[in-house]
Amino acid sequence: MKKKAIFNWSSGKDSALALYKILQDPEFEISCLLTSVNQQFQRISMHGVRVELLHQQANSISLPLEIMQIPEMPTMEVYESVMQETLERLKSEGNTHSVFGDIFLEDLRKYREDKIATIGFEGVFPLWKEPTIDLIKEFIDLGFKTIVVCVNERYLDKSFVGRVIDQDFINDLPDNVDVCGENGEFHTFTFDGPIFSKPIDFEIGEIVYRKYEKPKEVDSSNTACDTSATDAYDFGFWYCDLVEK
Repeated sequence: MKKKAIFNWSSGKDSALALYKILQDPEFEISCLLTSVNQQFQRISMHGVRVELLHQQANSISLPLEIMQIPEMPTMEVYESVMQETLERLKSEGNTHSVFGDIFLEDLRKYREDKIATIGFEGVFPLWKEPTIDLIKEFIDLGFKTIVVCVNERYLDKSFVGRVIDQDFINDLPDNVDVCGENGEFHTFTFDGPIFSKPIDFEIGEIVYRKYEKPKEVDSSNTACDTSATDAYDFGFWYCDLVEK
């Protein structure tokens, strides 16, 4: 019997590649995509992608979508309460595993595994410890297409946001930036590839700058956030808005 699993979906490239790999694993059955959304703005947490495009992705992938509505700038206590309630419900529906697209952040993996274990879930990490240069090349070679929707100004300037990731993009990255943005340097929105029945239809909107006020308690556990919680509030971010056609 296959193991029933939920997939933590950020809308970006690492999620897309991890989902591609787990869908080919006969051991697992993916029951749904789980995504946290900013309740106030109805955008995917950290990535800033509109929820309408998230629904387009789920429809094209042909998997049910579970959305966790997270308040703006939540405390850890609030975030974990919403997560626990959601996971307990999904556990009652027969899910036993939770799949993530993390690659090499040990602390983040331990946090995830510890938290989901309290509810009875086991973590699965299809991309774990794979060299990121190999992963991004595999991603491109498979025919995936992804656009950069957010960059941390600590690492990248405004010119990188709104670009589709290709070999030229990789060549232009500074030496201190991971090619998969695993340290939170940038976030993406994947709009085409082998897991989609059709490309996601969008157009590029305005590019905006935003700097967040550091809350008393910082949420580093977000399913769509791969960066250090402390560092995330020391710098601003450039966002490229994507608009549904």
